[in-house]
Amino acid sequence: MAGDGTIGKACDVLDQVAAFQRPVRFAELLDSSEFPKATLYRFLQSLTNQGMLSYDPDRQTYMPGLRLVRLAHSAWTQSSLAPIARPFLDALSRETGETVHLAQMDSGQVLYVDKRNATQPIEMYSQAGKVGPAYCTGVGKAMMAYLASDALDDAVSQQSYHRFTDKTLASEDALRADLDLIRERGYAIDDEEHEPGIICVACPILTASGRMLGAISVTGSTERMNFNQLETWVPRVRRVAEQIGAEVQAWRFPEAGPNTDSDRKQAT
Repeated sequence: MAGDGTIGKACDVLDQVAAFQRPVRFAELLDSSEFPKATLYRFLQSLTNQGMLSYDPDRQTYMPGLRLVRLAHSAWTQSSLAPIARPFLDALSRETGETVHLAQMDSGQVLYVDKRNATQPIEMYSQAGKVGPAYCTGVGKAMMAYLASDALDDAVSQQSYHRFTDKTLASEDALRADLDLIRERGYAIDDEEHEPGIICVACPILTASGRMLGAISVTGSTERMNFNQLETWVPRVRRVAEQIGAEVQAWRFPEAGPNTDSDRKQAT
């Protein structure tokens, strides 16, 4: 990453190894790397020595190391909404019988931090830990709609607008128009915009002051339901999002109220 020096470059290598989702050989990494052979090898050696990568000498492959596993577990526990949201997701999943997603924003994209499968699971892209596009997913649009102006402009500029289906929003104008509509009605939809046959309704998770923390969605298949049926769950999804927001704010993001220390000092 430009401007981040050695640390940024090392993180790029970690991302590259992780993207294969399997043990990967040096030659495979070199084929898709922006670094010269010697530079890439040096980064791999350093990351392996630090436990961020693991090297199998028999297969001559690299994979994420146990130190990353420890860090990931700590991040999941301390930084993600998942631990606090889990009981709410479980209840929503049992009630709807459909797939439930929990997501947060990551550099303008969607990071799925938790997922509950439907009673009758369906194949889809999303999995906990995966990063997906924001401009054509329900949770992505629900989150972008409630970003502050500068953060929204930054997120919008990072979208690829690749057309996954005939219904994908393929321009900034189309996306911004949809975000306006989301703010008016309070929830987002994905009408087969990312994957054919996959539809969802999503609501943002907000603090009391409107700070965006994440989003949840209920996702179904057009093979067994239509949007009219799916949208009947919107009030319940909105309520669960409000419950998660209140719980997260109380534990992680307490915001100053009228009885702060400064207020008390001014009153005395």
